[in-house]
Amino acid sequence: MIYDKLLNATREAISDLYNTDIPSSILQVQKTRKEFEGDFTIVLFGAAKPLKKSPDALGQEIGSYLLTKHPGLISGFNMIKGFLNLKLTDGFWFDFFRKDLTFSDFGFVKQTSAEPVLIEFSSPNTNKPLHLGHIRNNLLGDALALILQANGKNVVKLNLVNDRGIHICKSMLAYKLWGNGETPASAGLKGDHLAGKYYVMFDRHYKEEISRFTSQGLPLEEAEKRSQLMAQAREMLRKWENGDNEVRELWEKMNNWVYDGFAKTYERMGIAFDTIDYESETYLLGKDIVAQGLESGRLTRKPDGSVWADLSQYNMDEKALLRSDGTSVYMTQDLGTACARYEKYHPQKMIYVVGNEQNHHFDVLRKVLDLLGYEWAPKLFHLSYGMVELPHGKMKSREGTVVDADDLMDEMVETARLTTTELGKTDGFSEQELAKLFHMLGLGALKYFILKVDPRKTMLFNPKESIDFNGNTGPFIQYTHARICSVQRKASQAGIRAGDISQLPAVLPEKERELLRLLYEFPIVVKQAAEELSPATVANYVFELAREYNQFYHEFPIIRESDPELARFRLALSDFTGRIIKKSMGLLGIEVPERM
Repeated sequence: MIYDKLLNATREAISDLYNTDIPSSILQVQKTRKEFEGDFTIVLFGAAKPLKKSPDALGQEIGSYLLTKHPGLISGFNMIKGFLNLKLTDGFWFDFFRKDLTFSDFGFVKQTSAEPVLIEFSSPNTNKPLHLGHIRNNLLGDALALILQANGKNVVKLNLVNDRGIHICKSMLAYKLWGNGETPASAGLKGDHLAGKYYVMFDRHYKEEISRFTSQGLPLEEAEKRSQLMAQAREMLRKWENGDNEVRELWEKMNNWVYDGFAKTYERMGIAFDTIDYESETYLLGKDIVAQGLESGRLTRKPDGSVWADLSQYNMDEKALLRSDGTSVYMTQDLGTACARYEKYHPQKMIYVVGNEQNHHFDVLRKVLDLLGYEWAPKLFHLSYGMVELPHGKMKSREGTVVDADDLMDEMVETARLTTTELGKTDGFSEQELAKLFHMLGLGALKYFILKVDPRKTMLFNPKESIDFNGNTGPFIQYTHARICSVQRKASQAGIRAGDISQLPAVLPEKERELLRLLYEFPIVVKQAAEELSPATVANYVFELAREYNQFYHEFPIIRESDPELARFRLALSDFTGRIIKKSMGLLGIEVPERM
């Protein structure tokens, strides 16, 4: 890449001019800022001090050297306060254009290792439907998988469904007490929504029960201890772990309803997994690991029968791994699942896409694995992402104040329909084509709006803002792709051969140069996104590319250009831009239309 060439050329200049070798680490190469003339910039502040020269004087001397020694690469330079801005020759950009215009894998790397990277994401509970928070989780996990695959990684996408535990028993108990045999068919609800209805119902009755106790003067803690509902839920969990037939039958029935609902939501979202694991099938593995830890003396059992990990050597508190009644906690099943996955895949990395509310949990998980002697514990990585908030505040599942994923997707598609119709962009489409377009735009708006934000940041989701055709949105980028396809169709109708670049313009115009600079960055952006585990890197890049192309489209003729060589070049450049927009959006799991 040009960054390495410029870095090496600068070190060569310093060696020849000053008879001194300097490490690459004190030099930096970056894109030239738009307000300055140039393509790439050498930051010289780090080299000025050891060479005992002012940055400006150093830049003038190095710039003159590069201009003389590398005339096929450097056509000019300027120095701005320690920043050496270099302008590359037209020949460099034309060579790049010819070489990569038709290279279908441009920006992507072939698989380099069979050793997989595991990505666990989604991980829903079977007591409620997927909601807005799950959408961010799923979109992040899926986009990361696509980005890592583009970087040559062998990615395995995993989903661990939390299908057991006290929260599941709350829904089950509420259904048993107040369900009256209701089914998804009789209720007219997806199965996951029906389960969620009873989870909310449990919480409402539980709060009423606690309120009755506290109104009688009992402290909150004592009221919670006296709750009969919670006691029944705990007893149901105990029976489930002991294999009680009646409890297990209810559990299987309600979970199957939920799985069917999840499958429909995933399909609509465009999400698929290589493997789906179930906590009910993995939590016992954790119990075996705890038993081995007790036998080896790495864990301790307390007088009440509970089992704990002493993490004082890590400056952390103790962690319970088994309750006094022998039932397991989340940490127990995570230990079992992690060990089973390592034995099955021997991965180079295990990435957990989980919200930042679980930061401590995953820190403890790594420490417990290390305490138990698993040398691969450092391979666990928690991609901690910020919560999604709405204009009216934080969502709470048990109170029923969440935005269901299904409802949100419905709203996004409907908003796309209304907006597209108002803008008059539906002419010439059949009803079936319009339905596909509205879904593509609605889901594109949703995915892009969420993925353009750094994963580590809490974000505010505004559906109306996300669908704007003129801002930093998915539909704006999708429309740009459709515009490029329209240009190609019109060129074909006019008899202009888009692929003919045998004769290029004598001089590279500045606007076309800026587009080529952005296109050249695509492989670097894909690599950076993988290193940072941030789809936002790709999202922000493709928006910049789409914005630059639209400025180019409005300012310069393409098909109507009088110079045929320049017209063909601009047409080919449009095609190249369209393909990179499509690739970039594809890495985000977003489809782009060919016409709008």
